[in-house]
Amino acid sequence: MARNKPIHVPEMDPADIPSLSPEIYVAMGKDGIFRMLSDFYGVLGTSSIRPMFGENLQEASRRSAAFYVQLLGGPPMYNEGYGPPMMRRRHFPFEIDETARLVWRDCFYRILENAEDAYGFPSAHLPAFREFLDRFSKWMVNTA
Repeated sequence: MARNKPIHVPEMDPADIPSLSPEIYVAMGKDGIFRMLSDFYGVLGTSSIRPMFGENLQEASRRSAAFYVQLLGGPPMYNEGYGPPMMRRRHFPFEIDETARLVWRDCFYRILENAEDAYGFPSAHLPAFREFLDRFSKWMVNTA
């Protein structure tokens, strides 16, 4: 799924992507976030967008988990392991259209259905996290 089309810019302000409460990290901890992302990549692995994630889904899961640990107020694992996030730029090699965005988002939403019990995700923060995922995924769209 290498890119062969011009890069599309979504009609949105990335500043409108809500920030997330560090209470999520406090409640889940690094281990809970890593388990959640591992399960998320298990769902992605059976989805139509599986080819975007390379051969090693475990490594992709760990990389994403480091991003979410950092995003949620934990240690700067992503920066230390991979450099500044620059997520939109890192996704330019892949053609991400609205359909791919919705598949990705909906795979994450499926994981969140059981997130309280499975990972210690604080229920009070689930709506804001879903909103974050929706807007963040809109910003990742790079193909009209």
